[in-house]
Amino acid sequence: MPNIEDAISRAMQEGHFDDLPGKGKPLKLDDNPHEDPAWRVANQILKNGGFSLPWIESLREIESDLEKARSALSRTWSWRQASLAEQKPAPDAELEWRRAQQIFREQIQAIDKHILTYNLEVPSDRFQKRLLDPEREIAKITGS
Repeated sequence: MPNIEDAISRAMQEGHFDDLPGKGKPLKLDDNPHEDPAWRVANQILKNGGFSLPWIESLREIESDLEKARSALSRTWSWRQASLAEQKPAPDAELEWRRAQQIFREQIQAIDKHILTYNLEVPSDRFQKRLLDPEREIAKITGS
């Protein structure tokens, strides 16, 4: 019995695959193999209209909120560091930094609640997100 790989190699050498439609073009991998065929057209219409699944929208909101919180804390950290480097540091730099950390912790707490809700919405546990550790996030920003 001939090996399938040998048969494919021989067919390629003989040029049997040279005139296939789409040759040299990228593969279109937009189709979801797990999608119910009865819903395929409806899902495509929604996708083309800019709509997506609610849990995907939730993930986008979580990522956006987290990026905003990190950005705000990072700006305050940079301002604090610049102030401390000056000969006359701003007297409220340390107070502002502590306040920014508290606000960040509260934002992370709200994001974690959103993550818990998101984790209940996703179709599979492989899409779930871990809760955030505000102290670890602060350490990343401060480099400590």
